[in-house]
Amino acid sequence: MSIKEFYAKIEKQFDQKLPFVVYHKANTDQLEACLQNDDMLYEAEDYATTSGFVFAPFDSVKKAITIPLDKSQYSRINIYDKIEEYKQEVSKFRKESFERTKEKQRHLGLVEKGISAINSGMLRKVVLSRREVVETVDTTNPLGLFKKLVVNYPTAFTYLWYHPKVGIWLGATPETLVYSNGIEFNTMALAGTQPYQSKMEVDWPNKELEEQEMVTEFIVKELSPISNDIVSSKTYTHRAGTLLHLRTDIKGNINSSVSGIEGVVKILHPTPAICGLPKDNAKAFILDNEGYDRKFYTGYLGEVNMGIENKESVLFVNLRCMELESNKAILYVGGGITKDSNPDREWEETVRKTETMKKVLF
Repeated sequence: MSIKEFYAKIEKQFDQKLPFVVYHKANTDQLEACLQNDDMLYEAEDYATTSGFVFAPFDSVKKAITIPLDKSQYSRINIYDKIEEYKQEVSKFRKESFERTKEKQRHLGLVEKGISAINSGMLRKVVLSRREVVETVDTTNPLGLFKKLVVNYPTAFTYLWYHPKVGIWLGATPETLVYSNGIEFNTMALAGTQPYQSKMEVDWPNKELEEQEMVTEFIVKELSPISNDIVSSKTYTHRAGTLLHLRTDIKGNINSSVSGIEGVVKILHPTPAICGLPKDNAKAFILDNEGYDRKFYTGYLGEVNMGIENKESVLFVNLRCMELESNKAILYVGGGITKDSNPDREWEETVRKTETMKKVLF
């Protein structure tokens, strides 16, 4: 199959208003797609019997949507020798000026409220987010935006997801929620953000180091009852496009008599990296104070029981993403708040994070 034929199938799917997802895994030379045969909205009831691509919201009370493998056409194509075709389609990024004064004041107030909750002892950390609406955007060609994501962010998981009953989402996320072959799992703790400036050796403030330690401790502690031999790497600086993060890799064995991939996901999601600590308190604070519905932002997405013998699962945290509506793009960004947070710096961090999506919009 040629790349032209591959994209023609996806365009036809979109024209017929049938669900699909097309995606590119980090540092690979392949594009993959699942094209659903009907327009039904399928929910993932049980991951032990689910095989397909799942798309889950931030609020874990709500069910994940799935594109079932047995009700879809799965396609894969090698793009290594066609990358120049992509590069020719990438438009030059130009910075735009947006009126943000009102949104900035609202976000500063939200961060200050979060810091107060931490100082009161209610929380140790909370991840607070906002959305930015970019008007007069051409949303008729989401596939063109996806092509730009693939070129601009080869080290991220990039995707375009569509369901006529839900909407259109695109993203380029640097964070893996979990990978599992049914026996072992791999995950990561990712926290802290600063701009990449031509070098990986950087100084990290105590606020970011503390935040990273919280995330790592939570993951190891919570997974211990269902896992054997958990091992954590040293924390290191990880580059994701124009941003740097602190990252710790964590792996272990799954105790199959206690849990499977669904048990691991239930423990991890939502992680402290996108929610906070204690988890229940932080989630309640977010739902009560952010003032909007995150929907699938900071949820997760990816393959469940696909790959070799349909036993591999790989899920990603839905960061650096946007939702497309008629003539506008809704960008979702946030940051971790601790007792040492500075509201103005937290605002600037969200502004830097919007550049990931704006780079393909303009």
